[in-house]
Formats: sequence, structure tokens, C-alpha cells
Amino acid sequence: MTADLAIDVRGLVKRFGDKTAVDGVDIQMPRGAVWGFLGPNGSGKTTTIRMICGLLKPTEGEGSCLGYDIAREAGRIKKQTGYMTQRFSFWSDMTIRENLEFVARLYQLDPVGRIVDATLESLGLTQRQRQLAGALSGGWKQRLALAAVTMHNPKLLLLDEPTAGVDPQARRDFWDEIHRLSTEGMTVLVSTHYMDEAERCDRIVYLANGKKVVEGRVPAIIERSNLVTFKGEGEGVRQLAGRLKGKPGVEHVAYFGSALHVSGTDRDKIEQSVLAARSDDVEWREVRASLEDAFIALMAGAGADTRVHA
Repeated sequence: MTADLAIDVRGLVKRFGDKTAVDGVDIQMPRGAVWGFLGPNGSGKTTTIRMICGLLKPTEGEGSCLGYDIAREAGRIKKQTGYMTQRFSFWSDMTIRENLEFVARLYQLDPVGRIVDATLESLGLTQRQRQLAGALSGGWKQRLALAAVTMHNPKLLLLDEPTAGVDPQARRDFWDEIHRLSTEGMTVLVSTHYMDEAERCDRIVYLANGKKVVEGRVPAIIERSNLVTFKGEGEGVRQLAGRLKGKPGVEHVAYFGSALHVSGTDRDKIEQSVLAARSDDVEWREVRASLEDAFIALMAGAGADTRVHA
């Protein structure tokens, strides 16, 4: 275990009966970093997060979190970790302030009033502190949840799909808070499906079928995909998707807003296929492959899920 690593786990495996949820995951995450945890539903992200913070005991593997052994010192890890789940799990019939006061007492924080006041102020909740939690919008519920899981000043913050179902402005505000906490020394691991959020991370880890497929900085992962991408725009672009799928060199066809991205690793073949499908009302140009292009390729490369299911 290295002192400058917040998370240092190797060979993590978790089985539930005859179903393997996580299969040999390694993560070495420096302190103070913001890492993105990505992958399709069922890829093992949540199970891995729960093993890291001591909520689940690994079937196999070993490692440390915040310097503590994940199997033998789970209680110590939990005290220094904030874990925000995707589902809002606070009390709807209590006000924001009452929720935070209750959580402060659970953490045995003192003095409760002063700590809650500071937490409300830091996350812009002071003016809403008397509102019932159940009456809040998704973005304000998210802010309350973040306040609750960080008011004890954890060293590690684990966020499981924290911005699902909130509007773009609330997501942007949330990420501003994440980076503020990181600059103050907190380590953050966040699972997300949003590519723009992944690009805000120092480094990303991609899981598929319970295995770690790739890890690195966003530009390096895009570069490693070796993708050539052409972007088509115009009124008739949707009619071309079916014609392009399966053509020589065309490995991935996907819509990005009103545009069509066609990607592959053989430049000559994909260019010929795009030219053969051209039409007067569609304009094509080569663009830099996006992170989403790279992930589509990673998912295809991961193949079918061969884990045994119960």
C-alpha cells in the first residue's frame, strides 16, 4: 500500500451465489483526485464502490482505502467516507435543516447548530433550510444529499450516479461543488453515464461485464481507440444510418443530436463507405472522435456478458 493512494485495490471479485458481479478489478487512485467510474448498467460499478468503502466484503482480492484494509477495517473506512447513492434516501417529511441536524447527530458532530449552519451556507441552502425535503426539486434534493454526506469532512467521497434526473444547470452547479471539495483535499470517485461529466474528471475507469476495460485520461483513451470518425449533418442524415451499418470499415453508427457519427479504424474503407452513401442534403466532414465514440467502441470490444447469472 502506497501512502499517497486513497484507493489501492487489486483483484477484486464479488460473487452473489453463482453470479459474478465483479471479476478481478484493480484500482490505484491518488489522494485528492477526481475520478470518473463509467460503464453500462450492470457492469459492476456500484458493487465495486461498495467493496471499496467497506459496505460489501470481497469474495476475492485485497486492498486498502484511506490506508485501511477493506476487509478487516471497514468500520474505519466508513467513518472517513461520504457515500451518496443514486436514490434520494433522506427524510421527506423533515426540513432540510432537520435532516442535516439528524445526520450531524449520527456522526456525533459537535456543536450541531454551528456545523449545520456552516454546511447550509457552503452549499447555498440557508434560504431554503425550512423547506420540507420531499417538496424539493431534483437539483435541490441532490444538493441536500451532498451536504449530508460531506458535513463530517470525509477524506473520500463516493458518488453513485449522483446527477441522474436533474437538469443541466443543476448538474453544472453540482460539479462546481465537487471540484471545490477536491481543491480542499477531498478525493472523489463518481460513477456517471454522462460523457460531459466524465470529461471533467482527472482520470476515468471504464468497466464492462464486471471487468476493468480501460483506465486513463480522456484524451489518451480517445487516442487509444484508434477511431476515425465522420460526422454527417443535414435533413436526410437519418435515412443514411441504415444504409451505412455493416458497410466496409463502418464499425459504429450513432446519433449525436441531429448529427450522425460513423466510426471505424480503417480510414480508407470508412471514407469510401461514407462517400458511397452521400446525398445532396447531407454534408460530411471528418471530426475528432469523441469520448462517446470511444466508449461505443469499448462496449463492442468487450463482447457479450459471459458472467454466470443466477
